[in-house]
Amino acid sequence: MRQLNELGWMHNRLRMITSSFLVKNLLINWREGEEYFISNLIDGDLALNNGGWQWSASVGCDSVPYIRIFNPLHQSKTFDESGNFIKKFIPELKNVPNHHIHQPHEWSKQKNFKIDYPNPIINYSESRKTSLSLFKQARLKLHKNGLKNS
Repeated sequence: MRQLNELGWMHNRLRMITSSFLVKNLLINWREGEEYFISNLIDGDLALNNGGWQWSASVGCDSVPYIRIFNPLHQSKTFDESGNFIKKFIPELKNVPNHHIHQPHEWSKQKNFKIDYPNPIINYSESRKTSLSLFKQARLKLHKNGLKNS
């Protein structure tokens, strides 16, 4: 989010990770993210932004299966293994060794080293389970009401 707010731009993969996190882990209505992004992106395209948020939320005409929930930790380790991107936009973590950059709070506890960075706001595994359960309930309700997979 710091990159978006500072530069008005985010790589598409980071947009997908962010939208998945906001919609499926925090259970925020996709329209709120869509509105924030379109008002802050210098390359904002109304149709692409709207469609991308619907895709991430597993709604709309070309929706991703609801079971796809990006794991931010896995994505971070895969696409920023050394933590260079993280340290560029989160200078508070500059003293965290690269191999601990993806879970700085665990390193901080182990080393008894205080970092000026917020603690995680959710338990990812639990939020993923909650999201999947809610989508499953909605899908069952649609079926019960005679509607096909939506």
